[in-house]
Amino acid sequence: MRLLVFHKRLNKRKLEKENSTMSNEAATTSKALSNQRIRLLTSTAIFAAMITVMTAYICHVPVGANGGYIHFGDSLIYIAATLLPTPYALAAAAIGGGMADLLTSPMWAPATIIIKMIITIPFTNKTEKIVNVHNVVATVIAFLLSGTGYYIAEAILFGTKTAFLMSLSGSLIQSGGSAIVFIILGIFLDKIGFKKRFLK
Repeated sequence: MRLLVFHKRLNKRKLEKENSTMSNEAATTSKALSNQRIRLLTSTAIFAAMITVMTAYICHVPVGANGGYIHFGDSLIYIAATLLPTPYALAAAAIGGGMADLLTSPMWAPATIIIKMIITIPFTNKTEKIVNVHNVVATVIAFLLSGTGYYIAEAILFGTKTAFLMSLSGSLIQSGGSAIVFIILGIFLDKIGFKKRFLK
Protein backbone atom coordinates (compact mmCIF):
# COMPACT_ATOMS: atom_id res chain seq x y z
CA MET A 1 0.00 0.00 0.00
CA ARG A 2 2.79 2.40 0.99
CA LEU A 3 4.67 1.49 -2.15
CA LEU A 4 1.61 2.36 -4.25
CA VAL A 5 1.22 5.74 -2.55
CA PHE A 6 4.92 6.44 -3.01
CA HIS A 7 4.67 5.50 -6.69
CA LYS A 8 1.70 7.85 -7.19
CA ARG A 9 3.54 10.71 -5.51
CA LEU A 10 6.61 10.04 -7.64
CA ASN A 11 4.54 10.08 -10.82
CA LYS A 12 2.83 13.29 -9.71
CA ARG A 13 6.16 15.01 -9.08
CA LYS A 14 7.48 13.78 -12.41
CA LEU A 15 4.39 15.12 -14.21
CA GLU A 16 4.68 18.47 -12.43
CA LYS A 17 8.35 18.68 -13.42
CA GLU A 18 7.54 17.90 -17.06
CA ASN A 19 4.76 20.51 -17.10
CA SER A 20 7.11 23.06 -15.56
CA THR A 21 9.78 22.27 -18.16
CA MET A 22 7.26 22.60 -21.02
CA SER A 23 6.00 25.87 -19.57
CA ASN A 24 9.55 27.24 -19.33
CA GLU A 25 10.33 26.17 -22.91
CA ALA A 26 7.13 27.82 -24.17
CA ALA A 27 7.99 31.02 -22.28
CA THR A 28 11.53 30.99 -23.70
CA THR A 29 10.24 30.43 -27.25
CA SER A 30 7.65 33.19 -26.84
CA LYS A 31 10.30 35.59 -25.53
CA ALA A 32 12.64 34.74 -28.41
CA LEU A 33 9.89 35.38 -30.96
CA SER A 34 9.00 38.64 -29.24
CA ASN A 35 12.64 39.76 -29.28
CA GLN A 36 12.97 38.82 -32.96
CA ARG A 37 9.86 40.82 -33.86
CA ILE A 38 11.13 43.85 -31.92
CA ARG A 39 14.49 43.57 -33.72
CA LEU A 40 12.78 43.37 -37.12
CA LEU A 41 10.50 46.32 -36.35
CA THR A 42 13.50 48.35 -35.18
CA SER A 43 15.48 47.43 -38.30
CA THR A 44 12.50 48.37 -40.48
CA ALA A 45 12.25 51.78 -38.79
CA ILE A 46 15.99 52.39 -39.22
CA PHE A 47 15.86 51.46 -42.91
CA ALA A 48 12.80 53.67 -43.43
CA ALA A 49 14.63 56.62 -41.85
CA MET A 50 17.79 56.03 -43.93
CA ILE A 51 15.73 55.70 -47.13
CA THR A 52 13.97 58.98 -46.33
CA VAL A 53 17.22 60.88 -45.75
CA MET A 54 19.01 59.32 -48.75
CA THR A 55 16.07 60.01 -51.06
CA ALA A 56 15.11 63.50 -49.89
CA TYR A 57 18.45 65.07 -49.08
CA ILE A 58 21.43 63.10 -50.47
CA CYS A 59 22.04 63.18 -54.24
CA HIS A 60 18.60 64.76 -54.63
CA VAL A 61 18.41 66.31 -58.12
CA PRO A 62 15.11 67.98 -59.21
CA VAL A 63 14.17 67.36 -62.85
CA GLY A 64 11.49 68.92 -65.04
CA ALA A 65 8.65 71.17 -63.94
CA ASN A 66 6.38 68.49 -62.50
CA GLY A 67 8.06 68.13 -59.09
CA GLY A 68 9.98 65.00 -59.99
CA TYR A 69 13.54 64.36 -58.92
CA ILE A 70 16.38 61.88 -59.33
CA HIS A 71 17.94 60.22 -56.30
CA PHE A 72 19.82 57.06 -55.28
CA GLY A 73 17.62 56.18 -52.28
CA ASP A 74 16.43 53.05 -54.07
CA SER A 75 19.82 51.48 -53.27
CA LEU A 76 18.81 51.27 -49.61
CA ILE A 77 15.43 49.83 -50.59
CA TYR A 78 17.32 47.09 -52.44
CA ILE A 79 19.52 46.45 -49.38
CA ALA A 80 16.46 46.29 -47.12
CA ALA A 81 14.81 43.81 -49.51
CA THR A 82 17.84 41.50 -49.30
CA LEU A 83 18.02 41.58 -45.49
CA LEU A 84 14.48 41.88 -44.15
CA PRO A 85 11.55 39.46 -44.55
CA THR A 86 9.35 40.69 -47.41
CA PRO A 87 6.54 42.30 -45.32
CA TYR A 88 9.09 44.36 -43.37
CA ALA A 89 11.00 45.32 -46.53
CA LEU A 90 7.73 46.47 -48.12
CA ALA A 91 7.00 48.61 -45.07
CA ALA A 92 10.49 50.16 -45.01
CA ALA A 93 10.27 51.01 -48.73
CA ALA A 94 6.77 52.45 -48.51
CA ILE A 95 7.42 54.53 -45.39
CA GLY A 96 10.88 55.71 -46.47
CA GLY A 97 9.90 56.60 -50.03
CA GLY A 98 6.56 58.07 -49.00
CA MET A 99 8.10 60.27 -46.28
CA ALA A 100 10.74 61.55 -48.70
CA ASP A 101 8.05 62.65 -51.15
CA LEU A 102 5.91 64.19 -48.43
CA LEU A 103 8.93 66.28 -47.43
CA THR A 104 9.93 67.33 -50.95
CA SER A 105 7.19 66.66 -53.52
CA PRO A 106 3.91 65.61 -51.83
CA MET A 107 1.92 65.10 -55.03
CA TRP A 108 4.04 62.05 -55.86
CA ALA A 109 3.72 60.39 -52.44
CA PRO A 110 0.76 58.03 -53.17
CA ALA A 111 2.37 56.72 -56.37
CA THR A 112 5.77 56.43 -54.72
CA ILE A 113 4.42 54.39 -51.81
CA ILE A 114 2.97 51.83 -54.23
CA ILE A 115 5.92 51.79 -56.63
CA LYS A 116 8.57 51.46 -53.92
CA MET A 117 6.71 48.51 -52.43
CA ILE A 118 6.53 46.84 -55.85
CA ILE A 119 10.25 47.22 -56.64
CA THR A 120 11.23 45.28 -53.50
CA ILE A 121 9.43 42.14 -54.70
CA PRO A 122 12.03 40.91 -57.27
CA PHE A 123 14.75 40.74 -54.59
CA THR A 124 15.39 37.78 -52.31
CA ASN A 125 16.58 37.67 -48.70
CA LYS A 126 16.94 33.88 -48.70
CA THR A 127 20.58 33.72 -49.84
CA GLU A 128 23.79 34.00 -47.82
CA LYS A 129 25.04 36.97 -49.81
CA ILE A 130 23.43 40.33 -50.45
CA VAL A 131 24.93 40.60 -53.94
CA ASN A 132 24.23 37.55 -56.08
CA VAL A 133 22.98 36.86 -59.60
CA HIS A 134 19.33 36.90 -58.52
CA ASN A 135 19.57 40.31 -56.83
CA VAL A 136 21.65 41.86 -59.62
CA VAL A 137 18.98 40.82 -62.15
CA ALA A 138 16.37 42.17 -59.71
CA THR A 139 17.83 45.69 -60.09
CA VAL A 140 17.02 45.56 -63.82
CA ILE A 141 13.47 44.39 -63.11
CA ALA A 142 13.13 47.13 -60.48
CA PHE A 143 14.18 49.72 -63.07
CA LEU A 144 11.48 48.54 -65.52
CA LEU A 145 8.82 48.46 -62.78
CA SER A 146 9.81 51.91 -61.51
CA GLY A 147 9.89 53.48 -64.98
CA THR A 148 6.51 52.00 -65.93
CA GLY A 149 4.97 52.96 -62.59
CA TYR A 150 6.06 56.60 -62.76
CA TYR A 151 5.03 56.84 -66.42
CA ILE A 152 1.50 55.77 -65.43
CA ALA A 153 1.54 58.07 -62.38
CA GLU A 154 2.60 61.06 -64.47
CA ALA A 155 -0.19 60.41 -66.98
CA ILE A 156 -2.73 60.24 -64.14
CA LEU A 157 -1.43 63.31 -62.29
CA PHE A 158 -0.90 65.64 -65.24
CA GLY A 159 -2.90 64.10 -68.04
CA THR A 160 0.17 64.15 -70.24
CA LYS A 161 1.34 61.12 -72.12
CA THR A 162 5.05 61.70 -72.32
CA ALA A 163 6.93 59.33 -74.56
CA PHE A 164 7.54 56.12 -72.65
CA LEU A 165 11.24 56.11 -73.54
CA MET A 166 11.62 59.67 -72.22
CA SER A 167 9.95 58.62 -68.99
CA LEU A 168 12.33 55.70 -68.70
CA SER A 169 15.37 57.92 -69.14
CA GLY A 170 14.96 59.54 -65.71
CA SER A 171 14.28 56.15 -64.16
CA LEU A 172 17.36 54.75 -65.91
CA ILE A 173 19.62 57.32 -64.22
CA GLN A 174 17.91 56.85 -60.87
CA SER A 175 17.67 53.06 -60.96
CA GLY A 176 21.05 52.64 -62.63
CA GLY A 177 22.77 54.82 -60.05
CA SER A 178 20.92 53.05 -57.25
CA ALA A 179 21.94 49.66 -58.66
CA ILE A 180 25.62 50.70 -58.73
CA VAL A 181 25.44 51.99 -55.14
CA PHE A 182 23.60 48.81 -54.10
CA ILE A 183 26.24 46.53 -55.65
CA ILE A 184 29.20 48.47 -54.19
CA LEU A 185 27.61 48.70 -50.73
CA GLY A 186 26.39 45.10 -50.91
CA ILE A 187 29.84 43.73 -51.81
CA PHE A 188 31.35 45.64 -48.90
CA LEU A 189 28.71 44.33 -46.48
CA ASP A 190 29.21 40.79 -47.80
CA LYS A 191 32.97 41.04 -47.21
CA ILE A 192 32.49 41.92 -43.54
CA GLY A 193 29.82 39.22 -43.10
CA PHE A 194 27.11 41.74 -42.28
CA LYS A 195 24.17 39.54 -43.24
CA LYS A 196 25.17 36.71 -40.89
CA ARG A 197 25.53 39.19 -38.04
CA PHE A 198 22.27 40.88 -38.95
CA LEU A 199 20.34 37.60 -38.89
CA LYS A 200 21.65 36.51 -35.47
